[in-house]
Parts: sequence; structure tokens; C-alpha cells
Amino acid sequence: MTPSGRVLLVRDGTFAILGPDGSITGSRGSAPDGLFLRDARHLSRWELTVDGTVPTVLVPASDSAPSTSVLTPAGTRDAPPAYTVFREQSVGAGQFVDRVRLVNNGPTALTTHIELALDADFADQFELRADDRAYPKPDAEHETRLRADGVEFGYRRGHWHSRTTVAARPAPDTVTAGRLAWELTLPAHGEAELRLTAEAHPHGAQAVPLPAPSDEVALPGSADPDLLRACRQGLTDLDLLQVPADGIDGERLTVPAAGIPWFLTLFGRDSLLTSYFLLPYRPDTAENTLLALAATQGRSYDDFRGEQPGRIVHEVRHGELAHFRQVPYGRYYGSVDATPLFLVLLGAYADTTGDTSLALRLERHARAAVDWMLTDGGLTEHGYLVYRPDPKGLVNQNWKDSAGAICFTDGTQAEGPIAVCEAQGYAYDALVRTARLARDVWHDADWAGQLEATAAALRERFHRDFWMSGQDFPALALDGEGRQVDVLASDAGHLLWSGILDQPHGERVAGRLLEPDFFSGWAIRTLASGQAPYHPLSYHRGSAWPHDNAVIALGLARYGCGAELRALTSGLTAAAVLHGYRLPEVLAGYGREEHATVVPYPHANSPQAWAAATPLALLTAHTAQA
Repeated sequence: MTPSGRVLLVRDGTFAILGPDGSITGSRGSAPDGLFLRDARHLSRWELTVDGTVPTVLVPASDSAPSTSVLTPAGTRDAPPAYTVFREQSVGAGQFVDRVRLVNNGPTALTTHIELALDADFADQFELRADDRAYPKPDAEHETRLRADGVEFGYRRGHWHSRTTVAARPAPDTVTAGRLAWELTLPAHGEAELRLTAEAHPHGAQAVPLPAPSDEVALPGSADPDLLRACRQGLTDLDLLQVPADGIDGERLTVPAAGIPWFLTLFGRDSLLTSYFLLPYRPDTAENTLLALAATQGRSYDDFRGEQPGRIVHEVRHGELAHFRQVPYGRYYGSVDATPLFLVLLGAYADTTGDTSLALRLERHARAAVDWMLTDGGLTEHGYLVYRPDPKGLVNQNWKDSAGAICFTDGTQAEGPIAVCEAQGYAYDALVRTARLARDVWHDADWAGQLEATAAALRERFHRDFWMSGQDFPALALDGEGRQVDVLASDAGHLLWSGILDQPHGERVAGRLLEPDFFSGWAIRTLASGQAPYHPLSYHRGSAWPHDNAVIALGLARYGCGAELRALTSGLTAAAVLHGYRLPEVLAGYGREEHATVVPYPHANSPQAWAAATPLALLTAHTAQA
């Protein structure tokens, strides 16, 4: 169930968002519904009426596969509904199936009139967002072709052509451009059935079934049963979030998409961190993610989409607006941290599995990623990884990528080039891990020594420039003038994971993050409360993100902060239980003392890959502490 109360069905890179009665209304904004594939909406209306009325919902649709609901026409206590509608809906590779079974409740035969109003607007997902942006399409054409068994909707824009076909069994008695109708006879205490199949045919590629989920993952039985249940729910959700991708030699792969509804596609940062959380349990996910990101690694300079040689992609899109370069996200590289995280995961994969063949295969890509960090990434010129706001894309290019997220205590957005603290930790870890690969796998001791020296110098600079003596805490960032961006933010916890802090500084950060202004009782907030920019319902200025907390938990384990780790894990596990063991993308920042249960963030993606993998990271952290 989505935060808006709608039903979510997903499989094979295809998803549908439906109302409680199984309908699609064509909504937009923060809670769009429809059938979606490759960033486009292939059904924008799907509304069933029986005998001229919208049926009443007795049992609402659910997120189960298939989703089932029970509906009835109008009735009263003395004149109960003459028949009941049992509805079963499912999605597969580019396909939506709606099985409608009508059961006569009485001893005499009856005839019912069934209608399905339907349409396909082929809207790009970027058009559906609640940001009031308009994208001109002067040459776009919509087409409708009637068929004996249904209808075909088409959309053309130059060479771009997408289709949705709808077929019914039995065939409709009446077919018009936006409506199918049947007269169905139901025998006494008998039934009739409609089977409706919508197939999406996006431009450029057809959806194909993805490989079956991995074998059952063995989890330690001694862990908290609620945490283990959240882990298993996370693994189930991650199976649903798999999407296809190509590797460096054109091989077909499956990788974790970021989340639904907005991000069912390969994301650099999200897919990398998700794969890292999964590494002890499903190392093949990390291998596939690294190969897919290596295949899309930047090769040239393209200012429109932020591409630079060696840079790891931020997101990959397949929709119409990306294709026609009306948005830069076909392959968008606006991320300061995906490139070092690529190197971190590559090194961690070799350490965890003992398999160095992937590192050998990706040596060229790893060297290019290091070169990017040293050159366009800013390490040599600025001493730190930096980004500049992108007026066409993202103002902020770290994980807190909303406008205004990187701010001073008065709420003012920092101006670039901006060096966010956690990216420096990632860079440090990337240099250390890559140096180890250079020495042990690629047999390049000279380069290994250079990388180690660069990492040590970065660590020394970081303590000098980022530590705020007055607050005894790291700055969120340095702005373009080198000033400390002094808001107290959760990003400091990522420094524990990367190991850039020495032990005394790390322990002070750990203790500070578990104080009440940071720790809500459920999770660590993105900003400590009590500061001017704090807002419990802000996306990045007061909410609490499970994946952010997962990174922090791994860092707490690294620095031996067992009490803090236990408190954080207890809060997150309790939050998972209250969400049916599925952690959403983000939680509101309200404290446990303010409200007895978790307050949801109204626009959270769920399931979201790195939130789904968070319980597994918590399990790993506790295993490391055991």
C-alpha cells in the first residue's frame, strides 16, 4: 500500500498503482496512479461500472500478488446486492491482467451491464510530478484503434512510438474509443468471468520477464526475531525492485532500482549503497551493479547531463523527455558521491568474497574513477570532492539533493563549489580500498603508495577544516569560500562508516547523534531539532531516513560504539514493525515522546531499495559487534 492509500503491484520492471477498488483515475502530482513501464504511463484510466454505477468496496485491493478485491452493486439490508464482483489483478513484464468474476447471489438468472472506461495518456513520469513544469510537444499525436476484442492506444512523436493494447475475453459487445461494454448473463447461483489484459509496448524495447529471485538467504537465527522478519521483508521487496541493465560486454543483468513510484530505474548512489548493504548476503547484486555502472561510466564531456570522463552515472532514464533531451536524465551524472561509492563497493566486494576477478575485469574503470576524483571531482584543485549547483538538474548533488538541504544554521543554502562532509569520507575510503586493490590485485605498488598518501593527506585536512570546535562536531559542508556550513546534520554519521575520523572524534560524533535532538526514538534525524531550518516534515531538513541510519549503524559498529548501535537498531526495528516490517524511504522527524507511533512522511517511496536493505545492514552491524 502506498502512503496515499493506493495499491502497488510491481514485477519485472513494470508497476501499477490502483485505487482500493482496482481502478485507475489518471491522477497526477505526488500520488499518480496508472500502469507504468520505462518511465511512461501506459494506462491512465481503468474504471469499472456495473449496471451504471460504481460498485461498493467490500474488501479493498491489496499489495499481494495477485491483488484481490470484492465489490458489489448497490443494495440494502432488505434488498441485498443481486451479485458480487470478485476482482483479481496482477502485473508482469509489460502486462496488466484484470480478472473480473461476477457471482449471482440469487436463485434466478439475471443479466448485468458491465462497462470499462479506459485510456492511455503515455505521460512521461516527469510530467506527472507536482512541480508545474510544462514540456512542449508540438508534434505529438495520440491514436486509438478499435479491435474486435478491445482497443489499441498509440502515441507518436516523430520517430518515437509507444502503444498499449487492451484485449478482453469474452470480446466486448460494444467497443468505442474509451469504453468497452458487455451484457453478461449470470445463471442462478452461477457466475460469469471477464479477463482483461493490457500490454504495454514502450518505444525502444519490450519488457521481458526477469530471472527468478535468488536462493533463500541464510540469516543468523540468534538475532532479534523482529529484525529478522524485517530482513526477509526487505529481501522480498528487493526481488520486486529488480530491473534489467546491460554490463560492460553487453551482457544482460538485473540490478536493484531505487524505488517506486518515481525511481524504478538504475541509480548510482542508491544502487551502490543497496548493494553494499546486501553484500554479505547476496554478493551477486554488487557484481551486477558494478558491471552496469561501469557500462554507463562517463567517457566525454556533456554539460547538459553532467557527464565527465570516469564519472559514475547518477540515474538512467528511458522516457520520452529524456530521449528528446528535454530533461537531462537519460544518463545524468549529477552526483558527487556515486564515483567514490563505486570504488568503495568494488573494494568491499573483493574483501567480502575473496574473488578478485571482478576487480581485474574493472581495473580500467576503477582507474578512470580515481582520475575523475582527482581532476573534475576537485580533489587536486580544491583538496576535496566538490560539486557546483546544476541549474538544469540538481542544486545539491549529494544524497541530500533537494534544494536548500545543504544549509547554514540560519537556513541559508550554501553556494558552490560545495564540499559536503560525507563525500570526503567516501573519497577517503575509496582511496584506501583502491590502494589495496592496486597493491594486491593489479600489482602496482607505486600507484598504491600514491593513493595511500593522498588518502592520508585528505584525512589530515578534513580534521583541520571540517571540525567545528564550538559545537565539537563536523560541519555539514564547506561552501565555495571555505566557510563551515554549520548546521548539525546526520551526514556526520557517514564519517564513522568511512573511517575518516580518528577514534576520539568518532566516539564524540557517535554519542552526539544519539542525543534527543538528533535521535527521535525511532531513528536519527537528518537535522538535529531546535535549529532554525529544522522541520519534521521536510525531505532533508528534519525527516529521518532508514538508509542514512543504516550507514550510521555500520559506522557505530566500526568504532565499537555498542550502546549507541543497540539504541539505534531498537528504534529502527520498532519502526519497521509498525510499518508491517517494510521500512519506507523516509519517516517524519517527530519524536517518540511526541507521538506513540511513527508519523509517516507523506510522499515517501515504498518500497525503496536502500530502505528495504536497511535491516540487513543493521544485522551486519550487530554481527560485527558480536
